[in-house]
Amino acid sequence: MPQRFPQFMALGEALTDLIRVQGDHWLAKTGGSTWNVARAVAALGVPSAFAGAISQCHFGDALWQASLAADLDLRFLQRLDRAPLLAVVPQSAPPSYFFIGENSADLHFDPQSLPQGWQAACQWAHFGGISLAREPLAQRLMAVAEQLHAAKIPLSYDPNFRNLMGPAYLVTFERMCRLAQVIKLSDEDLAGLMPDVPPEQAVARARAWNPSAWWLYTLGARGAELLTPQGHWRAAPPPVELVDTVGAGDASIAGLLVSRLREPSASPSSHLAAAVAAGTAACAQAGATPPSLAAVRILSAQVQVLAA
Repeated sequence: MPQRFPQFMALGEALTDLIRVQGDHWLAKTGGSTWNVARAVAALGVPSAFAGAISQCHFGDALWQASLAADLDLRFLQRLDRAPLLAVVPQSAPPSYFFIGENSADLHFDPQSLPQGWQAACQWAHFGGISLAREPLAQRLMAVAEQLHAAKIPLSYDPNFRNLMGPAYLVTFERMCRLAQVIKLSDEDLAGLMPDVPPEQAVARARAWNPSAWWLYTLGARGAELLTPQGHWRAAPPPVELVDTVGAGDASIAGLLVSRLREPSASPSSHLAAAVAAGTAACAQAGATPPSLAAVRILSAQVQVLAA
């Protein structure tokens, strides 16, 4: 019997956030931008996998168990006898963070060891996060992205800017924008990637690299915009009791992608409503908890989308 592979694949990093909560007390939380997207897509009902490498220590155990709980296809998660990748957060307000991951497990991810034939079932692949700023992993992932693009498998990309993305990262940023069919950018991403360029000019510059792409531009509490060759739409989030904004951006791109996969003939405004609803639903939960499909459907009906 032929193997069944997931429709959606996110490739990148899964890591552990070490957050100082009080004095010398630290809280370990599973995370990683692309890993969060894979979990959110699975929670919204699309068979999903995360392709990356994690450690065999306690931190890797937690990521494995969380991946299992999220119903991700674990055949794509590699476990290696290497150090874990850690994001250390000494304070949250104002945010302060740094990464520990020299020669860590994520850097040794081997795309050649993935199950044979998975590309034939893949209907969408997602890239982004710090994985594209960490060598030698970045070049391996870029090679996979280019192979999938050549095979006409749709790609999405979210840079998810972090402070280790220096000026040299702009080459990767442009390269991925040219490959992807859907690109998510936040106002914070643009401020980090193009600090000397006004936001509207930065968006226009990036769109010029790939005018046919869909661009999801998220604006935090102000909602999001969707820019496509067919038009430009803006949506504000429906009111919810704010619990935590962690993972909202990852949920929003997941909501957009699932909407496109499930209802490819729906209008762009409908897809934008799904994205904003998913991001809003994530804000109503603690941590990077994937939103439920029921919550997203309820909130989608409350999102007001206007042509810009």
